[in-house]
Amino acid sequence: MSDPAFKAMSIEEYLRTEEDSPVKREYVGGFVYPVNNSDSPVAQAGSSKPHAEIILNVVGHVRPAARRLGCRVYASEIKLRIEGRRSYYYPDVMVACGPDSGDDTSETTPCLLVEVLSRGTAHTDRNAKYGVYTSLPSLQTYLIVDQYERHVYAYHREGEEWTLTEYDGHGSIPLPCLDVALTLDDMYDGVLED
Repeated sequence: MSDPAFKAMSIEEYLRTEEDSPVKREYVGGFVYPVNNSDSPVAQAGSSKPHAEIILNVVGHVRPAARRLGCRVYASEIKLRIEGRRSYYYPDVMVACGPDSGDDTSETTPCLLVEVLSRGTAHTDRNAKYGVYTSLPSLQTYLIVDQYERHVYAYHREGEEWTLTEYDGHGSIPLPCLDVALTLDDMYDGVLED
């Protein structure tokens, strides 16, 4: 098996090789990083059942509102293209309500991004992705969801500032771009009971 460490690559090469890659990879400023959504130290395409269930729960609860508003919802298979930063990410859940990117494999104007933490991605989701995601003018809410306990970090844009609200056990998280709320019971249904 080849070394899963990051590798220098052009955007064109990344896009050309991503579809056939045996592992999902993100592209950040000229380097390719394998995505590790499991607890394994080696990047792989799969993830844990709780991780997958939380993603499906979130998508299942936001999709009806998104469709009513003409928004698009994706679960970890469509890339987020960061214009001007030469970067592509695979958010666990992405809702885009702005203009379509015109590309079948990526979006550029998300209003909601959700990352479900795993031991392999926690540091990146809380730090590097937070900084990049919250720089997007279209983004209104960024949720970081813990898969091991009922805990969610909810970042909301208020003008030019971001505020953090932590939800532990229970709670209802407003999603302004969809004019709905998402509860922890919705997210953790069938995964972690309170």
